[in-house]
Amino acid sequence: MMIANENKLDVRIYETRREMGRAASEKFAREVNELLKTREEINIVFAAAPSQNEFLEGLEYENIDWSRINAFHMDEYIKLAANAPQGFGNFLKHRLFDKFNFKSVNYLNGNAEDISLECARYTALLKQHPIDLVCMGIGENGHLAFNDPPVADFEDKHTVKVVELDEICRQQQVNDGCFDTLAEVPTHALTLTIPALLSANYINCVVPGPTKAEAVKHTLNSKISTENPATILRKHPRAVLFLDQDSSRLINS
Repeated sequence: MMIANENKLDVRIYETRREMGRAASEKFAREVNELLKTREEINIVFAAAPSQNEFLEGLEYENIDWSRINAFHMDEYIKLAANAPQGFGNFLKHRLFDKFNFKSVNYLNGNAEDISLECARYTALLKQHPIDLVCMGIGENGHLAFNDPPVADFEDKHTVKVVELDEICRQQQVNDGCFDTLAEVPTHALTLTIPALLSANYINCVVPGPTKAEAVKHTLNSKISTENPATILRKHPRAVLFLDQDSSRLINS
């Protein structure tokens, strides 16, 4: 089901998470193949979270020339063990990057000796490879990537920056089953900024589950502000929000 929105955000609601994920993967494939008609290679940023599982699984059924895609991810914990399964690069490596023959895979390194140099390195990569498509989710606190309300900036001059994670964001990692306790969740991370994410030609935002219903409600109905960072998606001309019945249940309340 598609619903009208007074702003630019295209909202699509599906009965199940699986239907939602397949619809998102099919749209992704159409956009990739359309871009590759006129481009030798394209650049895509992926999110790492359990909310993306159905979308990522659906990509296995799509006809895509992965060898012409440069892959990036949008955030990473700082000072988490390099082999930790909770690492976002590791999450995507297992579920996506190792499954297809990408032209390049570009990891954020949260264990770099000099984090400021790592921000500069990744910023330079993204400048060389302007983002065509972003595949993202929305956090329980409305964050995009790790741009939580206290640090989100719609006019951010940076492309990649270090942020301190707020407690709602860190608790979400426990709620998602990624960590056993709040104390285990890192307090700081690297993230692409909101202007960097919104620079993409296309944004596909996949947001299933009951724990995201409140964030979805605010995304669509609250004032556009950094108090609810995801509200800025309503200003993007080609952003699509994919929801299931659980995440969409409060939209009209």
